[in-house]
Amino acid sequence: MPASLDPPLGPDDHVAGDPGAPYELVMYGDFECPYCAASQSILARVRSRLGDELRFAFRHLPLEDVHPHARHAAEAAEAAAAQGAFWEMHDALYAARGHLEDADLISHARGLGLDADRVAAELAAGAHAGRVQRDAASARALGISSTPAFFVNGILHADSYDAGSLVAALRGEG
Repeated sequence: MPASLDPPLGPDDHVAGDPGAPYELVMYGDFECPYCAASQSILARVRSRLGDELRFAFRHLPLEDVHPHARHAAEAAEAAAAQGAFWEMHDALYAARGHLEDADLISHARGLGLDADRVAAELAAGAHAGRVQRDAASARALGISSTPAFFVNGILHADSYDAGSLVAALRGEG
């Protein structure tokens, strides 16, 4: 039986959409992963098709063995979240196409109008490392070792993740 999302979405998760939406899609992702970056246009189509019926969430799974900048990128997203701009930084990091050195992360924050010095200080101090590790630990506990990984309505989605397949799975049509 496919894994169930554990822990379920809670107040600390990054969620876009109505909490009462009938469909829930959760992505475990890595900002340096080319497949995660490529999935962003697919996710945009899914979100557009389902609109208010979808609650979308993102959890971190930086694969540091193959993506040396992924952990700091995730921490930068959390630093942006501390300033109320998680989704803006999420989008900027995926749009950066791998430009994720620390100087790039600070530049992305500045470009979003965030307090870039605060982001730099929080990165240097590892202020958000625990939050990123919590997400990654939950993924490992579920047996997830690659990205992107999707949970459709709380169940691990092992099939293809093109827009049509995800929408059908979310609607229970597959």
